[in-house]
Amino acid sequence: MAYTRREFLQLLAAAAASGLLPDNALSAKNLSTNLISAAADSSSSNLYDLPVEGNVSLMHITDTHAQLMPAYYREPHVHLGVSNNQGEQIPYLVGKYFLDRFNIAHRTEKAYAFTFLDFPELAQRFGKTGGFAYLASLVKQVRSSRPGSLLLDGGDAFQGSATALWTNGQDMVDAMKLLGVDVMTGHWEFTYGMDRLTEILEKDFKGSIEFVAQNVVDNEFEDPVFKPFVIREVNSVPVAIIGQAFPYTPIAHPKHLVKNWQFGIREDLLQQNVDKARNGGAQVVVLLSHNGMDVDLKLASRVTGIDFIFGGHTHDAIPEPVVISNSNGKTVVMNSGTNGKFLSVLDINVRNRRLHDYRYRLVPVFANLLKPDPDMQAYIDKVRKPYLGKLNETLAITDDLLYRRGTFNGTFDQLILNALLKTQDAEIALSPGFRWGTSVLPGTNITMEDVMAQTAITYPHVTRNERSGEQIKLALEDIADNRFSRDPYKQQGGDMVRVGALQYRLDPAAAMGSRISSMTLHGKPVQPGKNYIVAGWGGVHDTEKATLVWDVVAEYLKDKKFILVNDVNQPALPDLTGNTGYQAPTA
Repeated sequence: MAYTRREFLQLLAAAAASGLLPDNALSAKNLSTNLISAAADSSSSNLYDLPVEGNVSLMHITDTHAQLMPAYYREPHVHLGVSNNQGEQIPYLVGKYFLDRFNIAHRTEKAYAFTFLDFPELAQRFGKTGGFAYLASLVKQVRSSRPGSLLLDGGDAFQGSATALWTNGQDMVDAMKLLGVDVMTGHWEFTYGMDRLTEILEKDFKGSIEFVAQNVVDNEFEDPVFKPFVIREVNSVPVAIIGQAFPYTPIAHPKHLVKNWQFGIREDLLQQNVDKARNGGAQVVVLLSHNGMDVDLKLASRVTGIDFIFGGHTHDAIPEPVVISNSNGKTVVMNSGTNGKFLSVLDINVRNRRLHDYRYRLVPVFANLLKPDPDMQAYIDKVRKPYLGKLNETLAITDDLLYRRGTFNGTFDQLILNALLKTQDAEIALSPGFRWGTSVLPGTNITMEDVMAQTAITYPHVTRNERSGEQIKLALEDIADNRFSRDPYKQQGGDMVRVGALQYRLDPAAAMGSRISSMTLHGKPVQPGKNYIVAGWGGVHDTEKATLVWDVVAEYLKDKKFILVNDVNQPALPDLTGNTGYQAPTA
């Protein structure tokens, strides 16, 4: 929903403090028989009152995307599943469907954290989320009542901000060490290249953070590149943490960045590592995954012996875990959102060497409700100081809420597409379906830091090429299959590519190669044999290193001065009535 500055000021005047009504933290049932958990309540007054309910405690963050500072992050209003997703299927729930499913009251802090509803107004009321100084305070609080607890990071930690890019990931490396991360796996970490990642692991992480990834092997002998798992004792209970890096890193990113390494899901190898961990004495087995939630749900049904999966990649913040049955028991699947908005806290009760029960909480990190950790804040201030002039450079003012997250275009995506169309004199623009990127409230400045939060990658070069109508359709079909394949193991990328000027119809439930139809450009059918000028950025193939995407967007913003996105170019879709993954953005 777009607001004028006047309407925005009216929203500010109307905003008032509000308490938090009951939500869905989880209480434990007996795990020796069924590994089921049920909902419990919390309110704003006890949001961070987390009584210990076990003898093994694990914390999890994922997909922080290098956001050291608190930020606004709008959750999606479009989050479509693979097919026939008309019921309350996790994770494909948005807006009112999400609130109803998890019994969260509308217009509360939790409603603001978990959904897009009333976002500009509630953002002013409840403030920014995340930020490593506030996350550090919460982690220290949890650890003070849970000695020996482990903090796990699911990856996508080194990438997503200007300072991470400009320091070659070093600002986040040092922040993670200061935060006290024990074990991590990876995805965007690999986009710094093999040499840089190896340097970090051997120099910075040695003796502090373990990097685990059972599914990455070398090209020559297919030997493990990283440790497949580690076993850590938590209050005398051996806990195995098995790593699962993003399986499709060489497909989703330029292959030369990891040219000596092979990735994949490697289900059989995972089963072998689970068995090794069990035989090595592990009483609890955890998969630290960057598969994406759909993949984790399938994996949990096929690999036995995993007690818990902490997942990442798809940025799903799910207050309740999903319990999956397999041939030898049950596995609990959890996801912890993105941008440092949430901290997962899992308390496990192990008795007589057996997993008895657990309690899980997905805790929002509200900068207005937590005090910043002084050590972390001092570090953040120091590492950002040399870059503040550039970060704070004002490029324009927005009359719109700018956001990205969703299956299709967001308003910030559309802004990038508009910039590509204008500055590259292109007929069609394409922008990657990234899920990361902070939100900018209406009536506020767009800074260079905001632009970098949408574009900060190691292969940011803008391209301008001629492509035939047939080539464009084939590309859209390929990306749609990556996103909507009925087999989760074939979902190899992010959300759907963002498209500027070109209009088309997409049927997510159609067969491969038949999802895209009715392609038009300015009302005229796109001709298969005709060439069109297409601008893009973030391509996975080698390109001439010329124009950088953030310079293109900055130039466009400076020229416009005031931003009103108007229409967001979305594909035409089948009737989505009753689909829990879609709600109109004006709701």
